[in-house]
Amino acid sequence: MNICVFLSAADLADRYTTPARDFARLIGKGGHTLVWGGSDVGLMKVVADGVEEAGGRLLGVSVEFLSATARKGVDEMVVAKDLAERKRLLLEKADAVVIMVGGTGTLDEATEILELKKHGHTDMPVVLLNTAGFYDGLKEQFHRMEAEGFLPRPLSELVFFAEEPVGALAYLEESRGVA
Repeated sequence: MNICVFLSAADLADRYTTPARDFARLIGKGGHTLVWGGSDVGLMKVVADGVEEAGGRLLGVSVEFLSATARKGVDEMVVAKDLAERKRLLLEKADAVVIMVGGTGTLDEATEILELKKHGHTDMPVVLLNTAGFYDGLKEQFHRMEAEGFLPRPLSELVFFAEEPVGALAYLEESRGVA
């Protein structure tokens, strides 16, 4: 399975990097491919290292203005002309999406996939990995959107909330029929 992971390229505290590394190892041990922003810095590097060390494949999609930080020696690297093309390519190459901790770029990517699902343009599973309660506020906001009629589909059809890496991967594998 090609698992697209949206996440930060920032250097973060252990409470974020340790679960990210654990999830990355699960991807690699499962024989899956990491589809990610292609960066070799911060949390993106942590995840790419973990997948590679555990025997998984790396498929990066960088963008021209960030190509200096792109990881070398990956299985495949694509360089997009801009962020919009990068987002499109990441999703085209994915069978599933995991939203990990991140900033505005990650939030932009997360809302893009949820909009596509909301309108029936994709049926790929999406997991929001709520490491250390990072997305508690966003989760609450999504539930409010659902309760107040802003979502035309049940929230459970759009995104699965996982608190731990093992639950995130189990949901994806079950959703895609991968053993």
